[in-house]
Amino acid sequence: MNGIHHDATIPDDNAQKIDLSQLICSINPAGPVDAAGPWKVKRCGRPMKDDIRKLLANVLFFKGLSDKELDSLQAITVARNYRRNQLVFSDGEDGHGFFLVMTGKVKVYKVSPEGKEKILHILGPGEPIGQVAVFAGESFPANAEAIAASKLLFFPRQAFVDLIHERPSLALNMLAILSDRLREFTVQIENLSLKEVPSRLASYLLFLSAKEKGADTLTLNISKAQLASVIGTIPETLSRILNKMSSKNLIVVNGRTIRLVDRDKLEMLAEHGRLVDL
Repeated sequence: MNGIHHDATIPDDNAQKIDLSQLICSINPAGPVDAAGPWKVKRCGRPMKDDIRKLLANVLFFKGLSDKELDSLQAITVARNYRRNQLVFSDGEDGHGFFLVMTGKVKVYKVSPEGKEKILHILGPGEPIGQVAVFAGESFPANAEAIAASKLLFFPRQAFVDLIHERPSLALNMLAILSDRLREFTVQIENLSLKEVPSRLASYLLFLSAKEKGADTLTLNISKAQLASVIGTIPETLSRILNKMSSKNLIVVNGRTIRLVDRDKLEMLAEHGRLVDL
């Protein structure tokens, strides 16, 4: 194949090592810290609070806030450390606030009565989790779990609502993000109910490409099993579809890297068809 290796195998191991030494120089020298509790940080090198401030100032959620308002926002945040596979919150748990990913990755998912997991979102740095609870004042509507060692910022509901009263534009920012999530859900529902697995996979790859400003080479940051859950299938079926798409020269798969070779046919597959039609 002209020296090109078409390997449609994606490693299942989703372990990701995050070097926190640049962010945290000393954690609670007095003793161990609970994994879900706030980090105790000494001021050595660059203080952690500078990293929190930089994150807050650069996410869409808090766009347009003044320095004073960012100070007020930072004052109510609590930084929490989560291990890989540690639960952030569970479906039905009291929505006492929301989270913002600082480092790592978190999956948001539902579990059927039969125990089958459906991933709704994979969220990374700068993305909020559980913000519906702030507006509704109700329980979390899904589960959230760290899929890599992660650091999250927690915003207590009442303290954040008080800030919204002082700065209504915060609510508008939240509505903009909720609208984007709703649009994603609409696409998910359409894909799961109307499209076959190859079409759903093509749609998802094009979605990832759009998020990367039209990049043709994508690096997956989730495992094969997690990708299968996102598009509503099982890992074995996903592997077969990846191999078929590779054999038809639509994509080239090498580990976690997928290169989009024929974007026109991928768009046709995503919109209309099945692999046999190509």
